[in-house]
Amino acid sequence: MMAEVRRFEGDFDYIIVGAGTAGCVLANRLTEDPKTRVLLLEAGDSDNYHWVHIPVGYLFCIGNPRTDWMMKTAPEPGLNGRSLVYPRGKVLGGCTSINGMIYMRGQAADYDHWRQLGNTGWGWDDVLPYFLKSEDHHAGSNAFHSQGGNWKVSKQRLKWDILEAVQRGAREFGIEPRADFNDGNNEGSGFFEVNQNNGVRWNTAKGFLRPAMKRPNLRVLTNATTDKVIFEGKCAVGVSFRWQGTEYEARAGSEVLLTAGAINSPKLLELSGVGQPDRLQSLGIELVHESKGVGENLQDHLQIRTAYKVKNAKTLNTYANSLIGKAQMGLEYALSRSGPLSMAPSQFGMFTKSDPSMETPDLEYHVQPLSTNRLGEPLHPFPAITVSVCNLRPESVGSSHATSSNPEPQPEIKLNYLSTERDREIAVKSVQQARQIMTANALKKYEPEEFLPGPAIQNHEDLVREVGNIATTIFHPVGTCKMGHDENAVVAPDLKVHGLEGLRVVDASIMPKIVSGNTASPVVMIAEKAADMIRRKTA
Repeated sequence: MMAEVRRFEGDFDYIIVGAGTAGCVLANRLTEDPKTRVLLLEAGDSDNYHWVHIPVGYLFCIGNPRTDWMMKTAPEPGLNGRSLVYPRGKVLGGCTSINGMIYMRGQAADYDHWRQLGNTGWGWDDVLPYFLKSEDHHAGSNAFHSQGGNWKVSKQRLKWDILEAVQRGAREFGIEPRADFNDGNNEGSGFFEVNQNNGVRWNTAKGFLRPAMKRPNLRVLTNATTDKVIFEGKCAVGVSFRWQGTEYEARAGSEVLLTAGAINSPKLLELSGVGQPDRLQSLGIELVHESKGVGENLQDHLQIRTAYKVKNAKTLNTYANSLIGKAQMGLEYALSRSGPLSMAPSQFGMFTKSDPSMETPDLEYHVQPLSTNRLGEPLHPFPAITVSVCNLRPESVGSSHATSSNPEPQPEIKLNYLSTERDREIAVKSVQQARQIMTANALKKYEPEEFLPGPAIQNHEDLVREVGNIATTIFHPVGTCKMGHDENAVVAPDLKVHGLEGLRVVDASIMPKIVSGNTASPVVMIAEKAADMIRRKTA
C-alpha cells in the first residue's frame, strides 16, 4: 500500500465505481439535477481508440490490455479442463466498447419471472418504460420502440447471401422470420439490430457519458482503480482508490454506487469486507457485513460453435485472406461506413426451442459469415460460416470471488458449465438441431460441410465431449450480487445492499436469473430504473 493517503478534493453526493455500461447511464441521469454532485471512477482508459469505434474492431479489443481486463476462468470440468479467456471491458463504456453491439432485451417472461421471485417492480410492464426511455430506434416510435433517447439502435449496413439462405432454410423446419426480436417475444429468425450510428459503434460513453461530461457537477477520472468501499459502521461513506500514483479517499454524502460488472462488483464488495465470513477471514480481510450470496449465482450463456465449410459463397474468410479483399473492405468502409468492417460479429439470429413443449424459446443462434479457432485469431483460409447456439436458461451456476486482500489479482471465476444433466442434454439437442437446419434445401447450392464438431461425432457421449472442446462463453456473466429476499440475495429490489446503508449495486450482477438474450441493453435498462429509484421518482 502507498504510505500517504490523501483526501480527494471536492464534495460529492454520489460516487460511481465503474464507467461501464451502467455507470455511464447513472452518471448522466444523476447529474441532470444540477445540485447533484457525482464522482465517476474508471479503472480503464478513455475510449478514444480507433478499434473501439470501427465495429469489426471487437476482434482487436478483446484480448487487448488497452481495452480488456484480460481475465481467464478457472479450468472448467465440463469443458474438459479448458480455461476460457473471459473478456471484460476496461475502458470508458465498459463492455459496450468491446461487445458484439447486438440490441436485445430478452423475453417478457424473463422479467415477469424476476417479479415472481419477489422482486416487485421488475416485471415486463415495469421495465419496458425504461427500455423505451433510453432508446433512439431507427424505425421510429410505436408501442415497443421510441426515438430521441441516448441509446441508438440501427439496422446493419451489409448483407450476406449465405445468411439469407440460412433464414430460408430455417423456415423449412418451422423457424419463421420475425420482424422484431424486442417486443417481449423473440421466437423466430431475423437480422439483429445493433447499437451503431451510421456504421460506427455506439457505446454508453458516447450515448450517456459524453453529454454529461459537459456538466460542472460531474467529475470523471480514468485510470483510477478503486480498492475498497469505506464504511463507518454499517454505512458506506466513500471509497479508497489509486490515481496518478497516489492513494486517495473520496467521500459520498448520499451513496456509493457499484457499477463494476458481474465480476468486479462482487470482488470489490469482498475487498471491502462484505461477503462470506470464512472466505474473507482466509484472505485476511476484516468482516464488515456478512452476505452469503456475494460472488455466488454466476450465470452465463455458453455458446456451442458449430462450423461449416461452404462453396459458391463469399464469407468474411474470403475477404480477410485476400489483399484485394482487405482493400475492398477498407475502401467500402471509408466511403460509406458499410461493408464487412461495419459488421457486428453476428448478423443473423434465431430463437427457438430445444423441445416443442416449452412455452418460450430456450435457444439462441448467432450465425456468423466467418470461422476461426478463437476470436482474435486469424480466420480460416476457406469460405465458412459459424452456426453458434446457446442455452438461454442454463441450470449450471458458478461463482466469482476475490483471491487476495490485494486488489491487483484477478478473481477466481468458476462457471461450472454443463454441470447438470439437463444442460448437457440441451447441448446435444442444440448440435443436432443446427445440423438439421444445415440440411435445408435452401442451402443445397452452398454444399455445407460440417467441420466443427465434425460429422463423425454422433452419439450422446461423444457429442457431450466434443461440445466441451468447442464451446466458449458468449460474454454474458450475471447474477453475482443477485436481487431478492432469500438468504443468498445481496441486494433488495431497490438495489440497496441488504443490511447496509449508503450502498447499491447497479449492473448485471443484480439479475436473479439470466435473461433470454444478450445482456448489454438490459443493463442499460437496470441503470435507468436505478437512477429513478435513487432520485426517488419511484418507490
